[in-house]
Amino acid sequence: MDRLNWPAVAWLVFLASAALEVGGDAVVRRGLRGGGWLYIPVGCMMLAAYGLLVNVVTWDFSKLLGVYVAVFAVVSVLAGRFVFGEDIPPATWTGLALIVGGGLVIQFGSR
Repeated sequence: MDRLNWPAVAWLVFLASAALEVGGDAVVRRGLRGGGWLYIPVGCMMLAAYGLLVNVVTWDFSKLLGVYVAVFAVVSVLAGRFVFGEDIPPATWTGLALIVGGGLVIQFGSR
């Protein structure tokens, strides 16, 4: 059995991918908002690394990205809250719960 099909390994890959995607976006954002032009290519490299990493999981493309979107959404909101100190409104938490619910349906729903 292909180890990258194991759910535990796939979830770890998704978490690492989301960290690269959120981090890469944050670095590009910093570069665009006066942090210096060097941030932009570094952020772009992080975003490229996310794209490569997330695709090592050998699931069907629709399942892969459908489940990954839920992981990405959680990491994004948590980064906004705890890294950037944003006040997350209740509507965002509600939307996040709906996205996670959809990811669970994609992951565990029958074919």
